[in-house]
Amino acid sequence: MLGNALRLIRVFHDMKSSDLAKQLGISPAYLSKIEKEKADPSIELLQKYAQIFETSTSALLFFADNLDNEKKRGPIKKRIRYIMLKFLEAMDGIKNER
Repeated sequence: MLGNALRLIRVFHDMKSSDLAKQLGISPAYLSKIEKEKADPSIELLQKYAQIFETSTSALLFFADNLDNEKKRGPIKKRIRYIMLKFLEAMDGIKNER
């Protein structure tokens, strides 16, 4: 879920994947692999993410872990998190249509 969490953070900050890839010093294709969970980011790359989004690497990992642990949540919290996730995904879809 780390890749999905990183994608959601990028979408939340209204940043294009090509812009983020440039700031991270990686190719857009590699960023796409990370966000689709086909590649794992290095610790150094996570530190760059944290710097760009003005947070800590531990906060990034905590967010990813919380997304991953949905099965342990109660039904109401699980439903709210699901709705938030779908909302962020919809925002991403709307941006891609522009």
